[in-house]
Amino acid sequence: MLLSFRMLLMSVHFLMAGVLGVLLGLCRPFNPDNSRLCARLYALPSKWIMGYKLKTEVGPLMDKPQSCVVIANHQSNYDLFIFGNVVPRRTVCIGKKSLKWVPLFGQLFWLAGNVLIDRGNAQKARKSMLTTTRTLQEKDTSIWVFPEGTRNLGKTLLPFKKGAFQMAITAGVPIVPVCVSTYSQHLKLNRWHSADIQIRSLPAIPTAGMTLDDMPRLMEMCREQMRDCIEAMDREVMAKQGRHAPVQSDSKRKGTASHPNL
Repeated sequence: MLLSFRMLLMSVHFLMAGVLGVLLGLCRPFNPDNSRLCARLYALPSKWIMGYKLKTEVGPLMDKPQSCVVIANHQSNYDLFIFGNVVPRRTVCIGKKSLKWVPLFGQLFWLAGNVLIDRGNAQKARKSMLTTTRTLQEKDTSIWVFPEGTRNLGKTLLPFKKGAFQMAITAGVPIVPVCVSTYSQHLKLNRWHSADIQIRSLPAIPTAGMTLDDMPRLMEMCREQMRDCIEAMDREVMAKQGRHAPVQSDSKRKGTASHPNL
């Protein structure tokens, strides 16, 4: 019963936030700060509707340099409602082109100045990435990227794609990793208190002086830091709940090392 009620409220909220977000976008189209305002519009009411408790430690993210590449782990479609609580000022997101067909949200996403990538067309994708790199170099704007490229469903981090790191190195801007604890497998929307969730940002990683030859090492370093951060948060959440987090063996970790695939 509670689950059905929450799903109904979330559906209504999603539509209302979409309408308000589109109106905001029409009033000031392509303003880079629209993304932050729309993210809060989705996230703040949903925290009450979904019934989760959120702990944030995001000093490095809020104190980020004027332009940077923010990378985050991607668990589920609920990421919008959770990460939306901490999106910093003048930060736009990279998303797949198919998002534009989502009623209201797609139009909101576009009007907010976010970047839509056509993954099926390599030439257009490269052109979009070049435009985004110039934005990092010339404007007070940051880019939020999910480097896994798809949802990991709350399992181990997937191999990272090159795009975010190539942009950061080419533009010479820092990378700021942001992690959310594993929640998608533990979210119980049929309970009043559905989950304890943590978000933590890590210190900015400078890329000045790096070349594309340094990219594999940079990708691996970021992935290791994020994996360690997620595991630490999971242990804290489970200790609070009286549970024990599973320990990932070294052999399993080696088996999930990142690959510099596109």
